Amino acid sequence: MFSPDQSLSDLALAHPPASRVFRLHRLDFCCGGQQSLRDACEARGLDVNRVLDELNQEPEQRLARDVRTIPLPELVDYIIVHFHQAHRVELADLTLLARKVERVHAQKPEVPVGLASHLEQMADNLEQHMLKEEAVLFPAIVRGARRALAVPIEVMTCEHVEHGNALERMRRLAFDFVAPEHACTSWRALYLRCAELENELMSHVHLENSVLFPRVLAGEP
Repeated sequence: MFSPDQSLSDLALAHPPASRVFRLHRLDFCCGGQQSLRDACEARGLDVNRVLDELNQEPEQRLARDVRTIPLPELVDYIIVHFHQAHRVELADLTLLARKVERVHAQKPEVPVGLASHLEQMADNLEQHMLKEEAVLFPAIVRGARRALAVPIEVMTCEHVEHGNALERMRRLAFDFVAPEHACTSWRALYLRCAELENELMSHVHLENSVLFPRVLAGEP
């Protein structure tokens, strides 16, 4: 059983399927993960007991490795392969797809005007962020640096907030990822993939903010 006084971050770590419920209700478990479930629900006008019921109905998910205990060099490798490399490919493809949808359906009022340009800007900003992690922060973690990394970690955490804001704008431009009835397959695929990008980037930020960075600053191996 879960408590409404647990933080969103703790709930997502203890019960990974909880992140699906949080995304459904637009509860920010990455940058806003230190809020209690009660406070987060109150801020969005949600019934906390209903959300708790949904959390308890989500099936338990068994992970091959617990990210809270695997060696930090392995966790760094996992982040690079599972998130960094995937984001690069997906954002490039999504930008092209968004440009196609905007061009082909330019005369329709529901077309997501500006989405392609925003995705391109997201890709540029995220690329700069990931390169800093891959060139400076992550190698230092692998070498064994720990508390001395407090300042660069603070910088990365602040940039995570900017990525969260970019996701909010992406959602607005894409009309909450709800395609109109007349939307073609490409249009519908664009929104589905934007929603999945939101999921993946939020999971990425959560993993760094709530697992990697605290473990590094605590001096763990």
